[in-house]
Amino acid sequence: MTAVFESALKQSIETTRHNLKALEEFPESFQQGAWKPIEKERAAGHWVDGFWAGLLWLAYAHTGDPSLRAGAEHWTNKLAHLKTNSGTHDLGFIFYLSHVIAGRLTGDEAWFDNAMIAAHTLTKRFNPRGEYLQAWDDDGIRKWAGRSNIDLMMNLALLYWASELTGDAEPADIATQHARTSRLALVRGDGSTAHVADFDPDSGLLIRREQYQGYSHDSCWSRGQAWALYGFATCYRHTRIPAFLKTAQATADYTIRHLPADLVPFWDYNSPHIPDTYRDSSAAAVTACGLLELAALDAENASRWMETAERILVSLCENYLIRNAGGPSSLLRDGARSVPANLMEHGLIYGDYYFLEALTAFTRPDIYRRALDVQIVPVGASE
Repeated sequence: MTAVFESALKQSIETTRHNLKALEEFPESFQQGAWKPIEKERAAGHWVDGFWAGLLWLAYAHTGDPSLRAGAEHWTNKLAHLKTNSGTHDLGFIFYLSHVIAGRLTGDEAWFDNAMIAAHTLTKRFNPRGEYLQAWDDDGIRKWAGRSNIDLMMNLALLYWASELTGDAEPADIATQHARTSRLALVRGDGSTAHVADFDPDSGLLIRREQYQGYSHDSCWSRGQAWALYGFATCYRHTRIPAFLKTAQATADYTIRHLPADLVPFWDYNSPHIPDTYRDSSAAAVTACGLLELAALDAENASRWMETAERILVSLCENYLIRNAGGPSSLLRDGARSVPANLMEHGLIYGDYYFLEALTAFTRPDIYRRALDVQIVPVGASE
């Protein structure tokens, strides 16, 4: 598949150059021939901003192009003001993919300073009674003080990184406690996941599981499933707690059992409207990256995870990559930001980032290792 991936990489970098020249705001979705920014009424609206910076850093690493590096530095610096923003749970998405990757790829550890502050800001959202990180702010709705979600699994890498760099165990301990809670509250016995868990913020007791993005409370939103797969694999890498590996394996097994023929999932694995409903190419890209992370940790099943990741990526390259864009464009088509909110059939910046991350793993594992600190060669689950 080398030629397929190299061609897709070339197209992705060409499109990224066009986007860099055109964009004036952080992009979220590509609709009707133009990038649209996410709404910024709430602090959480910034959650997509790190993906564009991370994509630029990966593109720079592939090319060594000074203009791509200058662009990556410019957009990364625009995120610095968020490091003390306690109003968003997505500081991992924002700072790990921008500042941490920047420091790793350039060797300039000054980039780490803002990411370290962001990590400690994120710890302030931890509720020790329920042992979870709070997802959304109250906004006058008390129950939201007790709300956590599966997306948060992807923000824990920032906390583990901070502890490893400084020797301060607190961020990592919080990450591990949150992951344990999420495993019990959000992962079902069949390996599927719920999107949201509501706790009593005072007692910490679980009240119910809910679905904010998916079809129903007992269905499985495909991008949330991908967040879980990737996030629990990452937690296992940092902790070697066997339960995290088993959870990552279970979510991967469920995913593989429910993928359609072309391996690009529908927006919810349990939608009653399949096959006459919407795909989510971003869920496919995140799934591929999660499987790659899992393959690096699970020697016994590594070939299965790697083969599936490769097949998903081939399908994205052959069927969902926008070729010959000739101007600003998303890399992938047919993303689904939120079908319940009638936001689908468009490109998504996070789908694009994880698409390039997966391409990097297969074409330049040296860059992948430097940027993500993941070794493609399986290291074994018993280490």
